[in-house]
Amino acid sequence: MRLSRSLAYARNVAVVEVEELARTYRTSTGILRRRTVEVEAVRGVSFEIAKGELFGLLGPNGAGKTTTIKMLITLLLPTAGTARVLGLDVARNAREVRKRIGYVFGGDRGLYERLSGLDNLRYFAELYGVEPRVQKLRIQELLQLVGLAGREREKVEGYSRGMRQRLHIARGLLHDPEVVFLDEPTIGVDPVGARELRATIAALTDAGKTVLLTTHYMFEADALCDRIAVIAQGRIVAQGTPQALKAGVGEGTVVEIEVYGIEDAVVERVRALDGVSNVGLEARDQKQVLVVQTLPGRELVHAILGHLHGSEVGRVSSREPTLEDAYVALVE
Repeated sequence: MRLSRSLAYARNVAVVEVEELARTYRTSTGILRRRTVEVEAVRGVSFEIAKGELFGLLGPNGAGKTTTIKMLITLLLPTAGTARVLGLDVARNAREVRKRIGYVFGGDRGLYERLSGLDNLRYFAELYGVEPRVQKLRIQELLQLVGLAGREREKVEGYSRGMRQRLHIARGLLHDPEVVFLDEPTIGVDPVGARELRATIAALTDAGKTVLLTTHYMFEADALCDRIAVIAQGRIVAQGTPQALKAGVGEGTVVEIEVYGIEDAVVERVRALDGVSNVGLEARDQKQVLVVQTLPGRELVHAILGHLHGSEVGRVSSREPTLEDAYVALVE
């Protein structure tokens, strides 16, 4: 599916075009002697999103993801560069851009808890200027799309977090936008609710929408996104399909070793091994796991274990690289 859609993207005009986009802001620092400093939140970001594409923007906290989205939805003015949505410049044609896009953010804010889901949608339909004659049909279609049909007359205060997020998505689609921006929509949602949300997000492109998604969940981006851009320290450090990004890690192996009481010097000795491309130490379920990425054709398990003398070693396993491995290698 991704391959055929990627071929179609090449023939389509870009719906979102970002060229050398930058945003600098001023802030104060210091306690006794305050001074003003300039912070470059976004530094010359460029990418395109084709019609009908689900595009992921990934990066650590503070990398510039939300700042980039805020410029694209006209909440912030760029310091430099240009951005166009549906051919409209986000700075010069802000009002027209707002009419044609939807924005959904993670979290519980933005809904009226004492009202039912249906009344929330009716209220926001009025705010968005949806014509009265099409409101009822539009709301019913959206309730079906986000899986809330039959629950719409319940008060929002009784909704689970996942249900609230699906209601957020319905709210963002009331005016039938062509482009939808989803900023970490599954954050804090339980696994069952997150799975339902991902099905809803996947259905958006089937409904003809173009979607930009930010998320911290790599498996989510791998499952949903047609293409991904990774941003770090305000710059795009890689772009491509999930498969291409994973291939960029190499066709090597990822070795995972449970360790107890490991020291930094030991990690550095493993990092210096010939054939090791990346090393990380992760905390999982009250355990430490040493994650070692190796180059293709190298069998390094015994060499790695030989450097772990003095540390208690538990389970050892090998696997193929994932999108998370590629992401860690790019942003570290």
